[in-house]
Amino acid sequence: MCYSAQIWADYRKYQKTFGADLDIAAFVELYWARQNGAKAKTPKAMDDALLDSEAGEMIHAFRGSQAMKLEQEMFAQTKRLNDAERALQTKTTKAATESKRIATDKISKAKLGLEDLRRTESKPRDSRIFPGVYAPVLVMENGKRVIKPMRYQCRPAGKPAKNDILYPGTYNARRDSLEKYWKELFGYSHGLMVVSTFYENVEGPDGKNQVLQFTPKDGGDMLVACLWSEWTDPAGKDPALLSFAAITDDPEPEVAAAGHDRTIINIKPEHVDAWLNPDAENLAALYAIFDDKQHPFYEHRLEKAA
Repeated sequence: MCYSAQIWADYRKYQKTFGADLDIAAFVELYWARQNGAKAKTPKAMDDALLDSEAGEMIHAFRGSQAMKLEQEMFAQTKRLNDAERALQTKTTKAATESKRIATDKISKAKLGLEDLRRTESKPRDSRIFPGVYAPVLVMENGKRVIKPMRYQCRPAGKPAKNDILYPGTYNARRDSLEKYWKELFGYSHGLMVVSTFYENVEGPDGKNQVLQFTPKDGGDMLVACLWSEWTDPAGKDPALLSFAAITDDPEPEVAAAGHDRTIINIKPEHVDAWLNPDAENLAALYAIFDDKQHPFYEHRLEKAA
């Protein structure tokens, strides 16, 4: 399962490379929903690229509100830390020691959050997504390549919202399940996400989980085949949801040797249009695209702190 990836979060890369149009209305709708309480997580790099767009004012406003919350958190945790330190000067207790540890950790986290909100220089982690985070996805709409914001965990139209919890792994779509769980999307709603590196959980030599980072040795980007859907709430209470899943296949040999059993499908550039314009009556042609996928050697290393 590709649980995390560093992506092209800046829509302008898609425009330059694929000649795609930006669905600015979809981005504005996303940021409007977030500003009004929707729990929509977006990578900093995606937000930064849109600061001069119609969504820019909402992004600035959201960052301002987040900064205020973080400052309030730092104030509260600093008081908690001071209280714990005063208590420890009198007597060492488990409660005070734990309170000091928690407050210190939360202060550090809040400081990092504030730094991220305020800095202008980019860092690799700004383009990293996890399940539940939005990303720009390339699709075909009315014969044109279009960039839309979508959540990385697909909720197919018609499925209940509770499926997000019941099936938390739906940020990936296994090749062998495309004509089963994903049958309403495979052959109909295809997308493309560009990835520079991806991360997997594997069992380490000590039996504990460790995170490995996989990157094509040739330095090239991965054109990841995806399925997507637009979900609407039958009760009309929740906003519409654009979401997607990356398709995975059997692992490349070097990925399997590193301890993981799946690899996202990296299609060739010459197959982009065929993938984005699927024929549901000719699924064999789509599987042929998978079989002719790119096979860069995926080097791996233990995840390093961003």
